[in-house]
Amino acid sequence: MAGSTFPVYKVDAIVQFYRTEVLTGQEAKLFSKSDITPSPKAESVQRVFMRVLQLFRFKPECHYVMPLSGNVQHPVLYEWLTPIMSVYIRMCELLPFCHVFDFWLHDLINPKSKRTIIILSAIQNYLHFRKQRMEIIADDQQSFRSYKDRVKAYTREIKEAEKKSEKLTTIPPEQQAEDKELDAAVAELKASVQHQYQDVNAVNETVSQCKTEIAEMSQKLTQRYVGLATLKDELVSLKSHIVESPEELRNEMERMKENVKNIRMSKELLDERLVETQMLVQRVNQLEAEIQVFLKQLQDLQSSMCETYQQKEEARSLAAMNETLQKELKSLSNEEGQLKRALAMKLDKESKQQIRRQKKREVKDQQVRNIYGQYDKIHQKREEIVKMIEENNRETKKLREKMQELGEKCNRQTQKAQEFYEHLLTTVEHYDKRIESIVVETNADTLKMKSHF
Repeated sequence: MAGSTFPVYKVDAIVQFYRTEVLTGQEAKLFSKSDITPSPKAESVQRVFMRVLQLFRFKPECHYVMPLSGNVQHPVLYEWLTPIMSVYIRMCELLPFCHVFDFWLHDLINPKSKRTIIILSAIQNYLHFRKQRMEIIADDQQSFRSYKDRVKAYTREIKEAEKKSEKLTTIPPEQQAEDKELDAAVAELKASVQHQYQDVNAVNETVSQCKTEIAEMSQKLTQRYVGLATLKDELVSLKSHIVESPEELRNEMERMKENVKNIRMSKELLDERLVETQMLVQRVNQLEAEIQVFLKQLQDLQSSMCETYQQKEEARSLAAMNETLQKELKSLSNEEGQLKRALAMKLDKESKQQIRRQKKREVKDQQVRNIYGQYDKIHQKREEIVKMIEENNRETKKLREKMQELGEKCNRQTQKAQEFYEHLLTTVEHYDKRIESIVVETNADTLKMKSHF
C-alpha cells in the first residue's frame, strides 16, 4: 500500500464511478459517501466487491454455494461465513491484477477507511484500463475482420479475373481452325504488303528522281528562255544602234538557229520524259489504289487485331490487378503475421504473468488451506462445544424437571404448613381468649378478695 503504482481517487469520484459503472438500481441510489468514510460499512463494502466480481462473470449466487461436502452437520453455522470466504478468495485472485497484494479478511469483516479507499481506487483504475484495452481489442478485431473480408473479396476477384483471363486467352476448339487460317492469311497479307511497300518505295524513289530531273530541266529551260529574251532585247537594241555587215548577221542568225534547234531537241526530250513520268504517275496511282484496297483489308485486320489486342490488354490488366491483389494479399498476410507475432508476444507475456499469478495463487491457496484447516479445527471445536451445550441442555432440562418436582413438593409442604399455621393461630387465639377470660376472672376475684380484706 505504501508504494502504490496507481492514483488514489477522491471519495466523491469513487462514489460517482461505482454508482454509474458497477452498481445498478436501488443499490446505486443507496450507495453514498457515508458507506466509505469515516467508518466504512462492512455490508456495503461486501456488496460493492460482489458487484465488481459480477463484472468478471462471478454471479452473486455463486458466493452462497457451500464450498465443502454436501453432508455437513449444522449448515446454519456456514450461512454467514460462506459468502464472505467466497468473496475473499475471489478478491484475492482479482486484486493482484490491480497491483494490490496485501488484501486480508479483516478488509471485508472490519474494513478501515484508508484501506478501502485505496482498494476501491485500485479497482477503479483497473476497470478504466480494462475498458480502454477492450475498446482497443474491439477495434483491432473489427479491423482484422475488415481485413479478412477484404482478403476474401480480393481472392474472389482474383479467381474471377483468372477465369476471365482463361476465357480470353483460351480459344474455343470450334474457332481454333478459323484462328489458324486467319493467322496464315494475315501472315501472307503482311508479306505481300511488305513486297508492295518495297515496290512502291522503289517507284516513289524513281518518281522523285524524275521529278528532280524535270525540275532541273525546267530550271535550265527557264534560264535559256531568259537568255533568249535577253538576246532578243540585245538584238533589238543593237539593230537600232548598230548597222553591221550582212555576213556577220548571217553567222549570228545561223548560230541562233542552231541554238533554237538545240532548244527544240531538249524540249522534245523533255516532252518524252514528261510522257514517261506521266505513265509512271499513272502506274503509281494504280499502285496507290491497289495499296488503298490492301490498306482497307489491313484496317479490317487491324480492327480485328485491335479487338484481340484489347482483349489481351484486358487480360494483362486483369493479370496486373491479380498481381496487385496478390501483393496486397502478401502485405495483408505480412500484417497478419505481425499481428500474430504481437499476439504471440502478448500470449507469452500473459503466460509469464499467469505463471507468476499461479505461484501467488499457490501461496494464497496454501494460506487459504491453512485458513480452512484452522476453520475445520474451529468447526470441530464448535461441534464439541455444541455437544457440550446439548449435554448441558439435557442436564438443565433434568434439573428443571427436578426443580419443578421440588417446587411442587415445596408447594404442598407450604400448603400443609399454612394449614398447620392457621390451625395453630386459631388454637392460640382460643387459648388467648381463655387466658383473658381467666385473667378477668382472677382480677375480679382479686378485687373481691381486696374488698373483703
